[in-house]
Amino acid sequence: MATAFGEPSRRPAPRETQLSRPLQTGDMYTIEVDGMACDGCEANVIDALSAVPGVESADADHERGIATADGDVDVDALVAAIEEAGYGATA
Repeated sequence: MATAFGEPSRRPAPRETQLSRPLQTGDMYTIEVDGMACDGCEANVIDALSAVPGVESADADHERGIATADGDVDVDALVAAIEEAGYGATA
């Protein structure tokens, strides 16, 4: 197709439709955790959070006293899971 000036029209290149990273489907929650003293404690908290239905990923840091969980989940369920694992938790 030519423009009014006789030059070929330039259409923009098609946009890339594939995402470079997956869409986040849930929320990220940060929970204060009391009683984590070592890497083993972190693993216990991560395991407890990961077992909650809807959690997509979980992490814990005993030095900072926090745990994080990402997913479509109720924060009260996360707190309960940490407490059931034997630690104090506050959201």
